[in-house]
Amino acid sequence: MVGIFLATGLGVGLWFIREDRVTAIFKQVELLFANPPLWLAVPVAAGNYLAVPSVLLLVAVLIVMQVSSSPRPWSRLIVGTSLLLLIVQYVVWRLFWTLNLSDTFNSIFSIGLLTLEIITIVTNVIQLILVSRSTNRLGEADINEMAVLDGDYLPTVDVMIPTYDEPSFILKRTIIGCQAMDYPRKTVYLLDDTRRPEIKALATELGCEYIIRPDNLHAKAGNLNHALNFTSGELLTVFDADFVPTKNFLRRTVGFFQNDSIALLQTHQSFFNPDPVARNIGLENILPQEVEIFSRYYQPLRDGVETALCYGSSFVARRSALAEAGGFATGTLSEDYFTGVRLSAKGKRVIFLGESLSAGLSAENMSAHITQRLRWARGTLQAFFIEANPLRIRGLKLIQRLAHLDGLLQWFTSVSRVGFLLMPLAYAFFGVIPWRATTQEMLYFFMPYYLVQLFTFSWLNQRSRSALISDIYAVSQCFPVALTVLQTLFNPFSKGFKVTPKGVSSDRYTFNWKLASPLVVLFIFTAVSLWRNLGMCMVKGAWSTTVEPEVALQIKGIELGWLWSSYNLIVLGVALLILLDAPKPDLYEWFDLRRTVRLTLGNLKLWGITTMISEGGAEIALTQAGLPRHYFGESVQVEIQEENLCLQAVITQIQQREDDYPIVQLKFAEVTTPQYRRLVEMLFCRPGQWKSPQAPGELQSLYLLVKSFFTPRILFDRQRKINPVEVAKT
Repeated sequence: MVGIFLATGLGVGLWFIREDRVTAIFKQVELLFANPPLWLAVPVAAGNYLAVPSVLLLVAVLIVMQVSSSPRPWSRLIVGTSLLLLIVQYVVWRLFWTLNLSDTFNSIFSIGLLTLEIITIVTNVIQLILVSRSTNRLGEADINEMAVLDGDYLPTVDVMIPTYDEPSFILKRTIIGCQAMDYPRKTVYLLDDTRRPEIKALATELGCEYIIRPDNLHAKAGNLNHALNFTSGELLTVFDADFVPTKNFLRRTVGFFQNDSIALLQTHQSFFNPDPVARNIGLENILPQEVEIFSRYYQPLRDGVETALCYGSSFVARRSALAEAGGFATGTLSEDYFTGVRLSAKGKRVIFLGESLSAGLSAENMSAHITQRLRWARGTLQAFFIEANPLRIRGLKLIQRLAHLDGLLQWFTSVSRVGFLLMPLAYAFFGVIPWRATTQEMLYFFMPYYLVQLFTFSWLNQRSRSALISDIYAVSQCFPVALTVLQTLFNPFSKGFKVTPKGVSSDRYTFNWKLASPLVVLFIFTAVSLWRNLGMCMVKGAWSTTVEPEVALQIKGIELGWLWSSYNLIVLGVALLILLDAPKPDLYEWFDLRRTVRLTLGNLKLWGITTMISEGGAEIALTQAGLPRHYFGESVQVEIQEENLCLQAVITQIQQREDDYPIVQLKFAEVTTPQYRRLVEMLFCRPGQWKSPQAPGELQSLYLLVKSFFTPRILFDRQRKINPVEVAKT
């Protein structure tokens, strides 16, 4: 990459000093590419049937995906092989037929665009190579759990919760969730790296162990390494301060360690609140969490070569293996990732269980979301500069290095994304044509490649993300991530560990001007280029059949630029809406959970069903009339029948429905520690409660993006309406 950068820079420099020799070289290369071999030429006999191969291949792939609704070894082989063949054909065609080397200026842009494409294509190829090895360990978990349930394998487990400045109400539910895990030989430790008296008091109140250290050296990794000196469990499991495990977490994971070769087991990472991207455009109930694609696609790929990525939370590790590897990796922002690399290099197995056994609190606004991604990017790319570099550390297999290379290259795709946003501007403002292709060539070479990629993307990643939605996520953060990638390559250790802010609330819309400024500028220039390209296309005779070849080539380039700008404009518009943070007035997350309740107000007793519930209150649809509006502000006793839980609350709102059965909103008051334990266990710790939602298909995603663009949430947001009939059915 550095070589490409220097070569391109040299070409630009020589062009600016008007070096004719460079132009001559490019013209010689263009002559070599002018007459490609027959297998790279559009069939002459195809006539009006150029799209037939594209359609047939797409239909064949769609049939395979329909027969195999989720990827299986045979269907992955067919789809993966089809994609690999199309990629090879496309790349060779792009290299030998589409480059515009007519002059130095066009050549630089043309080669630059191809280079940006190659970065993304390489990551796709690596994933297709690994996809045939993708694993699923749920069956193994079922078998291994029996040894734990029968008491045949019960090693001691240290449960560690490292914390740095997180609010106590977040820590409280995490501690309670860890204590609620159904496993007899565990000890819960709170590792407080800020040495706060209130956190020590919380540990005492809840009855967990409390460990501090005199400094904050090496941040989270140093905190965990320090705790290893004061604990002795055969296994240890780590939960971030905002992650709550389900009761069966240890039952489902500990049994794997009967195999002495396993050093670390990472579980699926889920979140109990929507990510800010989905929430800000009003699709929080439709789009899966952004990180779902890592747990449902990238992790099974890595697990196939037993070098899964450690997330830093919700994992179990063997103490002796950690000791052999030198403890948790320090000197980097991604101690979890490089700890897994060092364990793999020691010949140990680092595996992944694709089961949601815990859930955490994701970033609650776009500023925190981007901050977290920048830390991940910088921490991962520090691999190039430390001893635990997965590309050169001794002990890893070639296929494992390939898996890690994919993870490193993923961050460079942000640089490509910035280039793809800027390239159409070159059409409009500089007259650059970086891509030369006829309509026939596009139909024969580009369309099969693009359509099969588009429609297989979601299927391959287990319906965790659509390709179009993935574009929105990429564009919204591409500029800061690309800048961080470049900064890390030149100064990898310039910034230290920064905790993602959690537990915040907001009562108004907030626009992230700092993050949005490059996108705003680009949106304006893209809109101008769109009309400029359209005007140039009309002036130069785009609809005329009698134009000179050079003019026809420019028209084709302008037409492509016009289409490209149109797509970029919509994507940029939605990305800007994403950077407008929607209000989040409540600190607590509300869950759509149905429970039968009885309300007692003096002598009045009413029955109802919860429609929403949180740690701070509940919303109840009553199943009988008889609650006058003047009861607003009154104290009420709430009995949740299935949980045998009784709480005191205050009525904060009464909504009358057409059937005279009101909806009551309550705020819990004076919740004791035993009551709060039951509440947390009900909301966060039920085995099997964290499901993996399905992402919408490509056509539905396109509709949702266009709808979000033209009906922004800030203008069309409406309060949630409850259908009493549906509540009764539930």
